[in-house]
Amino acid sequence: QVDLVESGGGSVQPGESLTLACAASKNIFEFNAMAWSRQVPGKQRELVAEINVGGWCTYADSVKGRFTIFRGADARTVYLRMDNLKSEDTGTYYCSGQIPSRSYWGQGTQVTVFS
Repeated sequence: QVDLVESGGGSVQPGESLTLACAASKNIFEFNAMAWSRQVPGKQRELVAEINVGGWCTYADSVKGRFTIFRGADARTVYLRMDNLKSEDTGTYYCSGQIPSRSYWGQGTQVTVFS
């Protein structure tokens, strides 16, 4: 059993920043990759950022230059730093961890960007 618990969501105004955290119940280097995705009602879940075990990061075009995914020094936490937030960044953000046989998902944390 693997647990992923997200935190750090909230309500902010455009241009502000938030940092989300994903706490894992096992060493995150045991996953092939860790990722952050987001979803709004009525739309498909969108991959926002991913970091693989080697540290290579990829981002959705919509967040490049504004979001940064990184690992904590404790090897149990993955963060998503979100700068210059826009209204279209609103959604529920989910953390996931991938191993060859499956993916694990957290319960999500809500981010709302409003004027």
